[in-house]
Amino acid sequence: MNATIEENRSHPHLPGLLAAYHLASEAEKGTAVTTVAGLPAVYRAEAEDPAAAFAADTVLLATPAGDGVPGGCVVLKAPREGRPPEIKRLWVAPGARRKGLARALMDEALRRAAASGASAVRLTVWDWRKEPLALYEALGFATVPSWDPRPGLICLEKRLAPADRIERLAADAVRARAAGLAALLVDAVDGGASVGFLAPLDPAEAAAWWARAAEETAGGVRDVWAAHDGHGRLTGAVTLVRTTTANGRHRGEIARLLVHRAARGRGLGRRLLAAAEAHAAATGLTLLVLDTQTGSPAERLYRSAGWTETGTVPDYAADPAGVLRPTTLFHKRLT
Repeated sequence: MNATIEENRSHPHLPGLLAAYHLASEAEKGTAVTTVAGLPAVYRAEAEDPAAAFAADTVLLATPAGDGVPGGCVVLKAPREGRPPEIKRLWVAPGARRKGLARALMDEALRRAAASGASAVRLTVWDWRKEPLALYEALGFATVPSWDPRPGLICLEKRLAPADRIERLAADAVRARAAGLAALLVDAVDGGASVGFLAPLDPAEAAAWWARAAEETAGGVRDVWAAHDGHGRLTGAVTLVRTTTANGRHRGEIARLLVHRAARGRGLGRRLLAAAEAHAAATGLTLLVLDTQTGSPAERLYRSAGWTETGTVPDYAADPAGVLRPTTLFHKRLT
């Protein structure tokens, strides 16, 4: 079952999820605690004010498809004192189990950790929690020497692949990488991305588009970022187009956010978007706009990255198969 994942340490349902987690944990340890007030102080603080307890951390919630209430949560602790980030407080309410929420939360936490540049993630689990332990092992976690000596507590770690390297390209670099950028565009269109072309996309047409983009880069109208993996393979790209009219020079447009199908699922699209946003703000732009096919994975990315929906236009553009689809317009203020 699909689930919606959101980051929100102030969600009104989060205290209840954390309280249920800690009460269940204390019961498993043989401690008779029936209310939040009876929890150890550190756990009570998390349940009573998670926004303060996890102010430096990433808190994710999962809501099952068709439901309006989060059914699970997880915390990705920020790295401290040179140690890897740690996953904590994975919890799915009993009524929301067997819907894939735990796996979805873990997948997103791992994506966030990789996108931050972490080389590893660690966690602890009690040896009697057989199902979570099986999930962690399936995700590639392995037992490591303990950093927490409590009896029955297993310490696990997962090594992460190096994060893709993102760089802004000058016009000459866009021309030099034209073949790879064209192949990336072909992969996106043939994979169903609605980015202005129909499938199958002719590589020559894709190369011609990037040739024009290089000229716009030389003219200061378009900025281009490309991502490469640890082997130097092109894995993604995004461009920022600056408005040239006198009354719109404060504004830019995000265009052609592309991630190769083989590189999806590790937060690269979010990192490319963030790179473009940061450069836009640093160079004086105060407003960004974009459009994307309604209901697409890209739409979900923009919503989760803090973009605001401006409206939806029916039958705005054809998808790669030639079928007219609605488009959602977004904007984001950088001030």
